[in-house]
Amino acid sequence: MTNLQIQLSWDDPATGERREPKLSVPIAFGREFARLPAEHGGQRVSRMLLNSNEVSRYHALIDCEQNQPVVIDQGSVNGIFVNGQRQIRSVLANGDTLQIGPYMMTVTFGASATTQATSPPSMIRFNPNTDIPDPSLPPAPPVVTASNNFPPAVFQTEKVPVQALHATGLAVDESDYLAIGAGLGSFVWVDLLRISGVSADKIVALGLEGEPYARYRRLCQNSQIPLHERLRSNSDSCPDNIWGWPSYALREAWRDFTKGQINSAGKYLWQVFAEPTFAETYTPRSGNVFDSIDREVKRIGWNQIYRYGRVRAIRKTDDGRYCVAYSRGPGNHAFLVSRYLHLATGYPAIQFLPDLQAYREKYQDFKSVVNAYETHTHVYEQLERQGGTVLIRGRGIVASRIIQRIYEARKQNRNITVLHLMRSPKPQGNKFQQAQRQVKNHYELQPFNWPKACWGGDLRVILEQASPEERKRLLTDWGGTTTADRRDWQRITEQGISEGWYQITFGQVVSVERDAQNRTITHIQEKGFGQMNLAADFIIDATGLDAKVEASPLLEDLVKHYNLPINQLGRLVVANNFELVEMRSAKGQIYAAGATTLGGPHAAVDSFLGLQYAALVAVDGLAAARAPGVQRLNAFISFGQWLKWALNQSP
Repeated sequence: MTNLQIQLSWDDPATGERREPKLSVPIAFGREFARLPAEHGGQRVSRMLLNSNEVSRYHALIDCEQNQPVVIDQGSVNGIFVNGQRQIRSVLANGDTLQIGPYMMTVTFGASATTQATSPPSMIRFNPNTDIPDPSLPPAPPVVTASNNFPPAVFQTEKVPVQALHATGLAVDESDYLAIGAGLGSFVWVDLLRISGVSADKIVALGLEGEPYARYRRLCQNSQIPLHERLRSNSDSCPDNIWGWPSYALREAWRDFTKGQINSAGKYLWQVFAEPTFAETYTPRSGNVFDSIDREVKRIGWNQIYRYGRVRAIRKTDDGRYCVAYSRGPGNHAFLVSRYLHLATGYPAIQFLPDLQAYREKYQDFKSVVNAYETHTHVYEQLERQGGTVLIRGRGIVASRIIQRIYEARKQNRNITVLHLMRSPKPQGNKFQQAQRQVKNHYELQPFNWPKACWGGDLRVILEQASPEERKRLLTDWGGTTTADRRDWQRITEQGISEGWYQITFGQVVSVERDAQNRTITHIQEKGFGQMNLAADFIIDATGLDAKVEASPLLEDLVKHYNLPINQLGRLVVANNFELVEMRSAKGQIYAAGATTLGGPHAAVDSFLGLQYAALVAVDGLAAARAPGVQRLNAFISFGQWLKWALNQSP
């Protein structure tokens, strides 16, 4: 056993990315290794760095004693947990769960560790022409290659001559401000520019869909949040209203009050003023959010600002601005030159489990195995007609909504069973200082995906002041896979477990196949039971979205062309005002917002408030740079603009 190798498997608490390193014993775990010698008992020590404040500098050691692997606490502050029980020293068995700080690791050794295949990450990309998830798309090719006719060869240079653009004979337009993406992040930035005094004819927003919430609405509806359902993400701010007053709750309460529904009106206000100690956190109905954005779209002249186009590449120009090459349709290409750019491309892909990708490639079956963010209404329609069994993978906020949707389907057909496959148990939640998340039925509960203070309190200030290494550590402690802390959801899981139609199973997936009856068969390695088979009519992958730079051909091309830095989470490096400092071009500036900036100065970057915060500090940066038309919003100007908003008048 002296040459024993152990495979450790876990999901990164900050990003959800799968980690499966294979290491030789002895293995040292810690935040730093200042006290650890390179040799231990004559053997070279494998070092596993766990970047979290919950992890001590030298936290734990896995060693061999009497031909058995043993994990030993090295005097850590927060201790080690084996299968949910705190231990000082414990013999490890194959398949045990080892928790060190927020890291929940499955331990595999022996034959399993040497034979278990590790699959490359897989994803479902959005079709670049329709903006709809398309599982049939192959990995995207580079945006700019020598064989492409567009963008032209001049885009291989560091700075593109503006004269060369005109020489192509293609359309070349100019604007002061250009928003790339035309989604919610772009809309919030454009809205603030308009409120800050910039006229609509000075701004262009490039994207594939005219409604700025189109992709967000589609993802909500695909993951079973229809227009009448309440959002599960943070909604402390309103994308249509930078002042946040009146809030969604106040608007909804007033609407109900005017209809004589006094009790429901009072309930919404109670949720706001009492949250989260005495009442469940308020969130608006998704349809109300989209309706309010529609109103603001008309008020700021978004239809004049928006242009249809697929952005192919971004380059600096020789006159200190930026050029964007984009396609308006097959064979219809153009350029747009602008001094100030805003990147808010959203999530470029959907995470998809590799074993499910292998199943779909083998059987070409896109009906039985689906992702929660794809259109999959056929699943619930068949369940309501015929009943059946659903296997769910993932245990975050999307998984909880899928289970709630199946619970609703069971009202039509009681012959529906849910198998929920989790990689390992979740005995306790993430901890930061004295606060620790509650765990019920292996779900980590929290009103939103980040602690409340991440939005605008102490934790936001801490993150802004932290170094890049400290930021990754903090985000690991604050992050993790959580679901909404809602009593109705908890009642559903408790009822499902007690009635037997909802079952939680733990295990590592070996493979997924199809049997003679066209049912999916998931082969898992379950601790203490060997290999088991789970049969299901449908498998739903609810593991989330992907926003790393490598998932976006546009961003990957930009990063490679200008050798831009990438942060420790694989996202764009931005300053505290969300500027890509390395992309400055004379007086030109590029700002970014959204999920692709996670790891920067703000945690909740893809929330409504995160997008608004990024826009606020970016427009402050534009004001400091004396960008044309941008005026700072002092109290007098801001109040005047709020009055225009309240009266639905153009800024």
